[in-house]
This record gives sequence, C-alpha cells and structure tokens, in this order.
Amino acid sequence: QVQLVESGGGLVQAGGSLRLSCAASGSTISSYAMGWFRQAPGKEREFVAAINWSGGNTVLAASVKGRFTISRDNAKNTVYLQMLSLKPEDTAVYYCVTAGSPHIRSMSSNGFNSWGQGTQVTVSS
Repeated sequence: QVQLVESGGGLVQAGGSLRLSCAASGSTISSYAMGWFRQAPGKEREFVAAINWSGGNTVLAASVKGRFTISRDNAKNTVYLQMLSLKPEDTAVYYCVTAGSPHIRSMSSNGFNSWGQGTQVTVSS
C-alpha cells in the first residue's frame, strides 16, 4: 500500500505563496490519479485539486482556480500543489490523496483511497 507524506506547509502572509509536495513510497503512483484536499478548523474536508495519471488533465476547485496549480513528477513519485496569492481563508490542513484509477472520476473524498497525514498551511492577514 502506498504511503504519502506531505511537506512544504507553514505560515505565510496573505498574498504570499507556498509549494506543497507529496512524496509517495511503498508503491508507484504513476498509474493513479492524485489529489489534494483541505480541512479548516470547524469545517468539513473539501476538495482542492486533482490530476490524472499522466498530468495531462487537472481539476481545480472554483475557490482556488487561477491561484493554485497541481502537477506531478512520476519519475520522483511526487505530486505538487503550487499555491499563489494565498488568502486567510486558505488556512487549513492540506492532505494528499491517491485515487483508485488513472483518471479523475470524483471530487468527493470517497473517490480517493489513500491519505497522507496532512501539512498545516496558515495564512495571516
């Protein structure tokens, strides 16, 4: 089973940027779609972004479109989330996830079957 470890979170001022990384081990992720979710205190977990197995298709939540970019490097078994123009409402724990298929079939958490431990992103105003 694949293990996912997120990194790159931290504290940043509004308008700043961060790049999250998700390193996979135990199995290759090159055959699977990958994604990012986030959960803010007191709120439900929400979809942020997803990418298909090749990187040729991506989906972004409306709230982050134009500011966030998801990408992957299958040779490094790693997925990235580049976050620009961060806002205080982006503050959350960000989770990396794998899907059970090569393609993006769902933006529901039920559509993803492996989760990392999360990395905290805090955006100050």
